[in-house]
Order: sequence, then C-alpha cells, then structure tokens
Amino acid sequence: DGNSYNDQGNGIIFYQGATDFGSRFPQIRQYTTKPARLAKQGDILLSVRAPVGAINIANNDCCIGRGLVALNSKANTITYLYEAIKTLKQIFDRRNIDGTTFGAIAKDDLFSLNVIDPDNSILDNFHLFVYPMFIRMNILEQENQSLASLRDFLLPMLMNGQVTVKTSKKAKK
Repeated sequence: DGNSYNDQGNGIIFYQGATDFGSRFPQIRQYTTKPARLAKQGDILLSVRAPVGAINIANNDCCIGRGLVALNSKANTITYLYEAIKTLKQIFDRRNIDGTTFGAIAKDDLFSLNVIDPDNSILDNFHLFVYPMFIRMNILEQENQSLASLRDFLLPMLMNGQVTVKTSKKAKK
C-alpha cells in the first residue's frame, strides 16, 4: 500500500526497484509500515521491470516492491549465484541493444534462462576461492558509502564557513 511509504524511518526499509540501486548496494530512500514481500540481508536483488537485469545485494533485511525479486542460494554459494546473475544481466543488456526490449520479466521467463549448474564440489571450490574477494568488495563498498555520506554532510558546512580545515605543520613545509 503506497500510503504506508515514508521517508522518516517508520517501519522496514523499502526498495521499490532499480531506481534505489547503487553500485553494489541499494540506497535507502523509503520505508514501509506494511511490508508484503521481504528480502534478507545478503540476498541478490534483481530488477524485473524496466530496466530488467539491474542487480544489487541487500545489505539489510528489507521489503521489496513489485519491480524486484530477491534471490538466494540454497547451496550457500551466493558468490556463484551473483556471478551467474551478472551473466544474465549481460544477456538482457545485449537484447536491449539489439532492439528487443524487456518491459518486465516473469518468474517463468527468468527460470527458463540457461545457467550452468556445476556439481557441489565445483561450487564449493568456487565459493572458497571467490568468497573472500566478494566480502572484501562488500566491505569496500560500505566504506565508500560511509565516506560519501560524510562528504555530503561536511562539504556544505565547509562551503558556508561553519567549519574550516587546519593545515598541519608537515603540509606547510
């Protein structure tokens, strides 16, 4: 229910669609007091309405709108699933370039796309190799978001003279 949406932080975080997506994690813009479709922290969020194929990772438990689906790995290999979904995004992008547009993709359409399904030992080895890099990329993106937020907070104060920057003695030399 659209009447339950707010930007005051009441309720649970709500991601409507790809408009909320950042480079790796969605940006919090709205909340809802009447959540209907939930995603868990770590789920892959896939845009299923124009633009179809955009992906992000839920960095918190949240509610998702009709423009998104939440995907997770039953085999606990989120790294492989993330890379497989990135490959599907490339397919959607190529089709859009070729003039075939996707206004939306249904569940049956999504599950009809071909994805390699390796055996568990290959998945486990892939996950062991890639997971540390995957986590490091998540941490770096969260740090970037924190730094950008701090910049956005401090820059206006610096511009209007509320704060100043002191130069260190080493910098003066």
